[in-house]
Amino acid sequence: MINHKRRKGLLGLLAEHSSASVEQLGGWLNASPATVRRDIAWLAERKLLNRVRGGAELLQPKKNNFSLSGDTFQNSLKRFPEQKRAIARCAASLCADGETIIINGGTTTFMMAEFLAEKRLKILTNSFLMAERLLTTSENEIIVPGGQIYREQNVILSPFDNDITQHHYAGKMFMGVYGLSSLGLMEADPLLIQAEKRLLSQAEQLIVLMDSSKFSKKAGLILCGLGQVSCLITDTNVTDGAVQMLEQSGVKVITVMPDRGVAPDVAHELAHALS
Repeated sequence: MINHKRRKGLLGLLAEHSSASVEQLGGWLNASPATVRRDIAWLAERKLLNRVRGGAELLQPKKNNFSLSGDTFQNSLKRFPEQKRAIARCAASLCADGETIIINGGTTTFMMAEFLAEKRLKILTNSFLMAERLLTTSENEIIVPGGQIYREQNVILSPFDNDITQHHYAGKMFMGVYGLSSLGLMEADPLLIQAEKRLLSQAEQLIVLMDSSKFSKKAGLILCGLGQVSCLITDTNVTDGAVQMLEQSGVKVITVMPDRGVAPDVAHELAHALS
């Protein structure tokens, strides 16, 4: 088995079983104990799992009832606003009137709202801030899921499989992610994984929006493999190696120049509105 496929499989097994011994993982993966130990060491070094005596365990982010793992929406909004706004502009240009689309919560995806104001779309989003903004600035039809509101991350998440979202099909899903590697798209919180996996099955194309800084970020949970990504939009600071890795996985990569001199004011205005 190819290294990256075996390591992805190992993480999938930990997501299912929470922890496992070297012997168990070797049996499930049809790999030798020495190979499994090397894979565990490789993944632990990249903070994708916890290495424990005799095996490995899934990373368990610290959680409480009021926030998710990862940075807050406000803090994230202040980072790389010029890049994010350019990416959002490009993403919005891919939407045609009459389409049904899904937009997940995130700062880059939220910036799409500015460029969707003149569109006529049906938009399913778990970002309550995006829903509010589009309701007041556009004539798009807006659908939001039921569930708990996580203010710090600006998302609505439902713990139930029979949420209203299961009845909606979309031609495109626009998603921001915590990070990315050859193993796939990464997230830091199990609740986000649960909600996003549910939506992935209801969209024909997955379009990922992420600024180039996120290529160096790693998290302990794999959302999906790169094979499920149709297109990724990023900024021109992305490395040639990252682009080649994505293209070899069949992902179309679009790079955009940052919106110089405009986005910082927009980000400041949005951050002020959220305070």
